[in-house]
Amino acid sequence: MVLIVLVVVAFIALIKTIQVIPQASAAIVERFGRYTRTLSAGLNIVVPFIDTIRNRIDLREQVVPFPPQPVITSDNLVVNIDTVIYYQVTDPRAATYEVASYIQAIEQLTVTTLRNIIGSMDLESTLTSREVINAGLRGVLDEATGRWGIRVNRVELKAIEPPTSIQDSMEKQMRADRDKRAAILTAEGARQAQILRAEGEKQAAVLQAEGEAQAAVLKADGEAAAIRTVFEAIHEGDADQKLLAYQYLQTLPELAKGDANKLWIIPSEVGDALKGLGGAFQGATGGGNGAAPVVPPTAARVPVDPANAPRPVDTDKTLRPRVEPTREYPKIDE
Repeated sequence: MVLIVLVVVAFIALIKTIQVIPQASAAIVERFGRYTRTLSAGLNIVVPFIDTIRNRIDLREQVVPFPPQPVITSDNLVVNIDTVIYYQVTDPRAATYEVASYIQAIEQLTVTTLRNIIGSMDLESTLTSREVINAGLRGVLDEATGRWGIRVNRVELKAIEPPTSIQDSMEKQMRADRDKRAAILTAEGARQAQILRAEGEKQAAVLQAEGEAQAAVLKADGEAAAIRTVFEAIHEGDADQKLLAYQYLQTLPELAKGDANKLWIIPSEVGDALKGLGGAFQGATGGGNGAAPVVPPTAARVPVDPANAPRPVDTDKTLRPRVEPTREYPKIDE
């Protein structure tokens, strides 16, 4: 029995003598209740039943979320703020002996620092100054936790929740701003559309006017060229009086066209033209006794509208005949 007991005790002593510390971890060793040394990662030998492991500390970066904390702003509004702390233990001995619970200490320090920072800011600045709040928290926490063997790497605000009434007011304000921007954009769009439409109509009118002007110029040029060509052809052909009289007679029916032409007068030169044409036809037939005598043509009598006919003049009376003031009728040769 004694041998068995001794074997068991030796086995237990061997187990307590060999300590294996994982990577990125550390262990605090105390001898008779007093700090002796810090065990690093790997295989370590301690004195059994004399040295004891006080605390095992993880040296990796830790993430600790804190519950929402009510904070009062400078304009007396209560907001709830969620925070997240990223920290790392750099000195296991200080983290073990300088503070009883560094997690609780960091949480309380974060709450008090956050209230000090938010208390000097209004609600609008609090909602729009996350980076400023994060930088202020990190500076205060890093300075205070340095003597605890802890380094605060990052502080983040998860959420900032204002009161429900303030949220409703903010939503109404945001909705009003969006409606205002939408109305402004709609008005700007309508204005731009009207401006573009007016510019298009202006350009269309200008182009149409230019086209009409060019068309008129081209038409006038064409008519001038036609008249010039006819004039040159007449002079180059050396037209005689007979040809001109024949052309003149062909033009006379055009004068009578139109519903408004109720009265038209043939000048006295038409008789001379007809005489010339009669002589031309007589010369073409050879003349002689058998030829029919040519009767000198008389001026064509054109039916005259009684309403527009000139009034007769009474020769017996000594009064001067009345003449129409707006229209003069030339005398028709008989």
